Amino acid sequence: MSSATSNFPFLEILEWVEHTPNTMMWKVPDGDKEIKNGAQLIVRESQQVMLLNEGRIADVFRPGTHTLNTQNVPVLSRIRGWKYGFESPFKADVYFFSTKQFVNLKWGTPSPIILRDPQFGQVRIRAFGSYNVRIVDLPRFFKEYAGTYPELSIHEFQHQIRDFIAPKFGEALAVLNLPLLDIARNLSLLNQSIEPLIAPYFEEFGIAITQFTVTSFNLPEEVTGYYDKVTGMNMVGNDLDKFQQFNTALALSKDGNVVSGGAQQGVAMGMILNEVSQIKQATTTSDPVPKESVAPAEEPTIMEKLTQLKALFDGGLIEEQEYKEKKTELLARL
Repeated sequence: MSSATSNFPFLEILEWVEHTPNTMMWKVPDGDKEIKNGAQLIVRESQQVMLLNEGRIADVFRPGTHTLNTQNVPVLSRIRGWKYGFESPFKADVYFFSTKQFVNLKWGTPSPIILRDPQFGQVRIRAFGSYNVRIVDLPRFFKEYAGTYPELSIHEFQHQIRDFIAPKFGEALAVLNLPLLDIARNLSLLNQSIEPLIAPYFEEFGIAITQFTVTSFNLPEEVTGYYDKVTGMNMVGNDLDKFQQFNTALALSKDGNVVSGGAQQGVAMGMILNEVSQIKQATTTSDPVPKESVAPAEEPTIMEKLTQLKALFDGGLIEEQEYKEKKTELLARL
C-alpha cells in the first residue's frame, strides 16, 4: 500500500489506503529497503502508525503528514544502525493501524452454559449477541496480540477472542443472579452489567469495547414448555375446567393425533354408556308416566361432542371433510 516501488532505492512516501474495512493492522512491505531521511509519512483519519527498529518500538504517529528526520522526530537519532550521519537513510519497520470502530462482531456460547436457577434448578442455556471494538493503545495491542504479523484482520481477532467471551458471560450471569424467567425481560440491564465485566480482558490487548449486546437466548425445552402452559393459563384465566377443555381441544385439533390407549377406551366406554342411556330413556318414556314428570335429557357438552366426533372419525364412520367441518363448528362455540 506504500507509494514506493522497486524503481526507487529508498522509501520516500509512506501511506496506506485500506483495501478492506476489516483490516486492523498492516505492515509496509519494504522489501528490506531503507527509509529516506526526510521521507513523508501520511497518516489519515482513523489511522495511527508505529515505527519499530530492531524489534523495538521507536515512535507512534497520529493523523497528519509527518516528515521523518531527526529534527521533527528526535527519537530517530537514537536508532541504532545510524552509521552514516543524520542525512543518510535508515531502516525501520512501519506498521499502520486502523483505529475506527469494528462493528457488529458476533459472539455466542459454543456449548450451553449451566445456570443455577431458584425455580428450575440447574439449567443449560445458550446466548448470542454482537459487540463493537476499536484499538486504543497501539503499543499494548502490538505487544500483547498482533506480534509480528504482517497483516491482521478483525476476523482473526474475532475468532481468537470468542472462546473467552462465553465463560465471562457465564460469570456475569452468576454475579447478576437473575432468575431464568427474568432474563428475557432484562436484556438492557444485562447488557449494561456484562460490558464492564468483559471490558478489562479486552483492555489487556489495547482494545476498547464500545458496545456489547445480548440479542437472544435459547431456553431449555422444559422451560419453554412451562412458558407455554403459563400462556395457556393466562388465556383462560384461573378456571381449571376451561384450561382442561382448552388443552383437549388443542390435542383434538392436531391432524394425525393418536389418542392414547386409555383415552380410546374411555371414548368407547363413553359411547357405550351414552347408547345405554338413550335406550333406557326410550324405555322410560314408553311407560304411562305423566309427561311433565319426566326429566329432560341433559345436552352433551361441546367437549363431549368433540370427543365423540373424534371417536367416530377414528372408527372410520365419518369422512375427513365431514369431521373437519363439524370440529370447526364445535370449536367456534367454545
